Formats: sequence, structure tokens, C-alpha cells
Amino acid sequence: MNASRDLYEPAAGQRKSADALWHLDAGRMLFIAPLWQNDMHQHGAPIFLTGMHDRFELRIAGGSWQSCRSAVIPAGVAHELQVHGNPVAGLYIEPSIDGVHALLPLLRHRHEINGVLTSAGGEYAPIRELWEGRTGVASAGLLLDDLLCFSSIRAPARMDTRIAASVATLARVTEASLPIARLAADAGLSVSRFQHLFSGQVGVPFRRYRAWARMRVAIEAIVAGANFTAAAHVAGFSDQSHFNHDFRRTFGAPPSLSLARLRE
Repeated sequence: MNASRDLYEPAAGQRKSADALWHLDAGRMLFIAPLWQNDMHQHGAPIFLTGMHDRFELRIAGGSWQSCRSAVIPAGVAHELQVHGNPVAGLYIEPSIDGVHALLPLLRHRHEINGVLTSAGGEYAPIRELWEGRTGVASAGLLLDDLLCFSSIRAPARMDTRIAASVATLARVTEASLPIARLAADAGLSVSRFQHLFSGQVGVPFRRYRAWARMRVAIEAIVAGANFTAAAHVAGFSDQSHFNHDFRRTFGAPPSLSLARLRE
């Protein structure tokens, strides 16, 4: 792991990154911004990651650096990036929509590296139009509808109904921090059986996904105008420091620049 500069912070003498663009709605989260590099981290949901204008370097834990234009990274896979100040987009989907396989059609001529699918191309043009202002930010939801419809992602989720209900519960602001025993009881399962089913269906252990759900709630609150302290409280973090720590663990860098510099 590199002890490097922040994810959104250029080296001395280099241009600061432009404002970040975030869009969150039911089951989806889109982030676009110029990045530099970030440390090893793990997401709680699968991501389609793509460069807006150029390639980026990706390294999976235990592997070597690989250059690609797009990648699909399953939930829970540790990785790090070098992006060199270029804008990249990350589209996350929640298990309430579908699994990582639903993002694969967004890649072209893909090949596998340590469990991650990469490509020299991909369906990045619609997202680039959003970033460049040729598509209004207000139309981001419709853009994702079209993009994910292309990827056949709108088919009904093939998930155990008990686990799907738990995922839906965690998505609600007031319940993103529910204990596992409560959700297991609601599902009519023992805690051990619930954990086994949850990991198999969602792709990450329950506690990691619960942390991801809380992070998503906090990000949504900040995008809506809340300050970091208020957002941390709403999402169930003990304080802003706890939120900052979990954000770095999830995204590889602190939230101060990406969430403090939001495009209107």
C-alpha cells in the first residue's frame, strides 16, 4: 500500500481537480471526478469503473499494475488506482438491483485479472457526456436508466427474498445500523445461517455491507446539503472521525475534497 497523496489531491504545481459529480438514487450511485491515486481499499458493492478520456492503472491486492480503460470490480475486492489527474467515473449497483454479472456488458473484449474484469474499451460515452455538460445533471437518473437497460440490469433480482428484504431494510436511513441479530430474526434464520446466506448472495459479509450502507446514507446526506458531522450522525456513525476513517477504508482516501467540492 502506498502512503501517497490524497485521492483527489494533485502534486505540488499541478492543477487542482474539478468539482466532483455525485448522483444517488434507489440502488445506484454514480461518482465522476478527476483522481490522482488512492490506496488499497474495498467497496461494499460492485463497481463499473471507467476513464472519461484516458486509461488508468489498476492493481488488485497481490498483483501487478495493469493499464485499462474500464473495469468491473466485484464487491469486497481490495484494489488501488493510479489515475494521474484524469477524470474517471464509478457506477455502483446495489444487490437489490442485481449482481456484478449485470455490469459486465458495459465492458468490451474483457479479460480477467485476479477476479476483476478489465477492458481497453467500454460504454463510457454517455457518462462522459454527463461529465462534460452535454447532458444535464438533472438527467443523470434517466441516463443511468438507459445505460443499465442496455446492460439488461433491470431484470428482477435473483436473490433470496429474505436477504433481499434485509438489504432493503439497510437502505433506509433510520435502519442502516441495525444489528445482525435483529435482521436474522426478521428473516426467520439463525445468525450463522443468515451470515452464510448473506455473504453468498451479496458478495461481501454482512458487517462490510452494513458499513457500505451507512456510508451510502452519509454520502447521500452530504450531496443533499448536510455538513459532515450531521451526515455522520444521520448514518449512524459515532462521530465525524469514525465516518472519515470508514470513508478512507472504503474509497482509499479522505472525504474532504471529493465531498466538499460538489458540482451543482
